[in-house]
Amino acid sequence: MSQRTLRCSGFCVAAAVLASTLGAATTDAAQGVRLKDVARFEGARPIPLLGYGLVVGLNKTGDRRQTLFSAQSLANMLLKFGVVVPGEQIKIENVAAVMVTAELPPYTKAGGRVDVLVSSAGDARSLQGGTLLATPLHGPDGAVWVLAQGPLSIGGFGGGRGGNTVQVNHLTSGRVPSGGLVQIDQADAPAPQATVRLLLNEPDFTTSTRLAAAINAALGTDAARAVDAGTVALTVPEKHSSSLADLMARLEPLVLDVDRPARVVINERTGTVVVSADVRVRAAAVAHGNLSVRISTNYNVSQPAPFSRTGETVVTPDQQVDVTEGGGRLVALEEGTTLQEVVRALNSLGATPRDIIAIMQALKASGALSAELVVM
Repeated sequence: MSQRTLRCSGFCVAAAVLASTLGAATTDAAQGVRLKDVARFEGARPIPLLGYGLVVGLNKTGDRRQTLFSAQSLANMLLKFGVVVPGEQIKIENVAAVMVTAELPPYTKAGGRVDVLVSSAGDARSLQGGTLLATPLHGPDGAVWVLAQGPLSIGGFGGGRGGNTVQVNHLTSGRVPSGGLVQIDQADAPAPQATVRLLLNEPDFTTSTRLAAAINAALGTDAARAVDAGTVALTVPEKHSSSLADLMARLEPLVLDVDRPARVVINERTGTVVVSADVRVRAAAVAHGNLSVRISTNYNVSQPAPFSRTGETVVTPDQQVDVTEGGGRLVALEEGTTLQEVVRALNSLGATPRDIIAIMQALKASGALSAELVVM
């Protein structure tokens, strides 16, 4: 899979050019993707984990007095060490209350390590230089699956005082690499069974059918069949009936062609437009122009003549209205217009991210855009 990035004035268009040759008989590793990247075996799944903890060691950038639960949490922790301090008397500028999250991968055993994410739960200004204290992470069943602790990496920095400050990236969330110590085995090895199912990450009838064909070609049998758009059922061959791990290890590296939908993804906040290579535009004409109205008011003071007994000083407004119409142009898009031609046409219009959204929505509403439009 190759990618081509096109830079345009006012917005950025990144085009992911996917493989277009979808042959069922031949499979090229340079054009296809591995089975493990598009599907997974049914069974063990990741477990989302959540916990509440404290980050210490901050340089007066932690929670302030209005965050009451931070002081109370610190007081409760000190009580376990025999230090009795009322929560309302603790100054917590160097401490921040945080929510800690993680995802436990399948088949993880006790003693393994996972990354944990730390996010401020109070009004801390920065977690830079902080250390997460031992925090139990609970699963949906309430059990403590992971114990997290360690120094934070926030991927940015901030400094200054008062109005003279500088900040790079987001400072109230960070990561503790390998900071979570697994306490419980996630799942045992898959038990032998007669039939296993593979679940596609993105359900698609074409992809599931090709996945079944690729498995049958690799095993030399007709054991696999597509059940629906997201499921492929596989009858375990006799020689793999005693160990499913060997079967999974043989199937995971299989390379197949994936049929991906034509999609246009627009992020108005960042000004990013991503268009897949299969997007096509039917015959259409696009016009783009701006109409701006500017109203300005100047106040003039009118004074009476010197030594006048009847005149009064009054303020008279002087309003001016200017109307400016942008140089709109009509761009024709012919039948079967490709990605590069669409980008070139929109760039010639000088479109901004908001203009791109309006143009794409109008093309979709007119039936000229043969793709799914996703606005983030």
